[in-house]
Amino acid sequence: MDFIEATCAIKQQLPYALISGGVSNVSFSFRGNNPVREAIHSVFLYHAIQAGMDMGIVNAGALAVYEDIPAELRERVEDVILDRRPDATERLIEIAPKYAGKGEQAKGPDLSWRTLPVTERITHALVHGNDEYVMQDTEEARLQFARPIQVIEGPLMDGMNVVGDLFGAGKMFLPQVVKSARVMKKAVAHLVPFIEAEKSAGAKPKGKILMATVKGDVHDIGKNIVGVVLACNNYEVIDLGVMVPAARILEEAQKHQVDIIGLSGLITPSLDEMAHVAKEMQRQGFSIPLLIGGATTSRVHTAVKIAPHYAQPVIWVKDASRGVGVASNLLSTDLRADFVAKVQTEYNEVRARHAGKQANVRMLSLAEARANKAKIDWSQYTPPAPGKLGVSTLRNYPLEEIARYIDWTPFFITWELHGRFPAILQDEKVGNEATKLYNDAQALLKRLLADQSLKANGVVGLFAANSVHDDDIEVYIDDARRDLRMTLHSLRQQDEKPPGRPNRALADFIAPKETCLKDYIGAFAVTITGADELAKQFEAKHDDYNAIMVKALADRLAEAFAERLHERVRKEYWGYAADEALDSEHLIREEYQGVRPAPGYPACPDHTEKELLFKLIDATKNAGVTLTESFAMWPASAVSGFYFSHPESQYFAVGKLAKDQVEDYAHRKSMDLATIERWLSPNLGYEPE
Repeated sequence: MDFIEATCAIKQQLPYALISGGVSNVSFSFRGNNPVREAIHSVFLYHAIQAGMDMGIVNAGALAVYEDIPAELRERVEDVILDRRPDATERLIEIAPKYAGKGEQAKGPDLSWRTLPVTERITHALVHGNDEYVMQDTEEARLQFARPIQVIEGPLMDGMNVVGDLFGAGKMFLPQVVKSARVMKKAVAHLVPFIEAEKSAGAKPKGKILMATVKGDVHDIGKNIVGVVLACNNYEVIDLGVMVPAARILEEAQKHQVDIIGLSGLITPSLDEMAHVAKEMQRQGFSIPLLIGGATTSRVHTAVKIAPHYAQPVIWVKDASRGVGVASNLLSTDLRADFVAKVQTEYNEVRARHAGKQANVRMLSLAEARANKAKIDWSQYTPPAPGKLGVSTLRNYPLEEIARYIDWTPFFITWELHGRFPAILQDEKVGNEATKLYNDAQALLKRLLADQSLKANGVVGLFAANSVHDDDIEVYIDDARRDLRMTLHSLRQQDEKPPGRPNRALADFIAPKETCLKDYIGAFAVTITGADELAKQFEAKHDDYNAIMVKALADRLAEAFAERLHERVRKEYWGYAADEALDSEHLIREEYQGVRPAPGYPACPDHTEKELLFKLIDATKNAGVTLTESFAMWPASAVSGFYFSHPESQYFAVGKLAKDQVEDYAHRKSMDLATIERWLSPNLGYEPE
């Protein structure tokens, strides 16, 4: 649609929608990228929202900041949008050539903002994440104010308030906010020596928030992102890092007199650790709110398993975009009571629904579930034999080869940009920012590949194996199968299935010992090292954006390494799919034969099996990966799991477990019931004694 057609379409559609009391089905698009196009998008969206639009899908990259639109252009666009005069379209077309070509004809970056007063330049730099001139502008501002602290309290905080408002309104996205934080931190770093020379206290924050990844857990990307966003909104963030015991969390909270504690965790054992922290806060008489976040956390778990242990507000924070709103509500004298009451009502409803669902789930006995195991006709199957049994190590594996296997979709999710790659780059709403983020990632990845500052190490092992007693897998010293190396343990789905659907366990995919078939199982561990050191270097330069970016890339490289190694296992080490020819899209969709389930994930939810896996392949010695007390892997950018080759093997979720299976499982693993119940807590279909 060209410009004239677009203005006419808006003039015909929007005024009627506004007058009729709601905006519905108004859509248009423009070719080109210029101020007229951006102004129409921005003015349209602004007035549509004012008119009560329920939902909008926009390309944020095509939006100009409303106040930045030249007054003449904004007035004439509004004349068209609001149908304020009969010659509105003609008047807009009259001035369009004055603006329309600016974006397309411009050579190099637009530096017109450099002519603004210094306080406005600082706001512009913060909103646009431009740190090129921040030191220069901060120094100029310092010379204009009586005291250096006033630069923080004035233009810097004013600019960050704009960033916070835009992010809260959905007009900025997380990568942009993290870039804004980089500008802010560099400006503050320039001012700190002058402030210290005056022996002056810093600007008063909105509140103090202590954050930590709980004991046994090493994952911190999400926590770091939330911390950046909170700091951008003038909260003082005290970050204790990873693997922080409850005692230290509470000790530091008292020491710093914080207003809120925020806990983060990725692995399922962290859920119990968070509940433990809540119990300790109650026991020690804390009166401050507790925030819960991380990939494995949920509103249901927070309401059912954590909140009942602490009398003060316990709030689940889904992502970084929610953190500021939650904190501001909790620390507001006027808003807190209503906010807490609303959350409490929601949690009561969640608990009631959860109890109802638990009661409505029909659980089979363990014997019934085993009787409905996956039916595999072993008489018609010959397990493929690996060319060589035992362990193979991979040191300093070529990163260039690994990088070709990166699945970029989870990378964008890390940055709270949702959509499948590469389609996300063209997405109406986030495409522009996703493209910028992707280009930044590619630039950093190119540097990492060139300087080899990250290292890739791995280990793979293939072993003779057979299933025994329905749910266990014996792993043998050699193919003679006389000497047992170890026994692995699997858990079986126990909820009643529709007719024709089995209650699966991983052991179903290994030939039973009584068939006399020689079957096999694989195991692996891979890691990317060096990311933490690089992140610290970026943080020392006040560059949170690249500190988070390098960890996100390391995580993607670890997953890509696992993907590449599994492909080599199928085609070379084990060789059961030597002729496989799948492109990256088919690999991402897991269209290959076999699976690689990992301990701690739905098909194998018991993290303690990871200890056996690591012993089987000596992952610490051979790949440099260690386990924390909660069986999280360190370095954090690591992946491990088992290999199953049977054509019918598939991923599944074990789901809820009845007590008879948990007791049987504890007996098979020679562990006491209370201990195994703790490790399987998220999967228990009953309340342990």
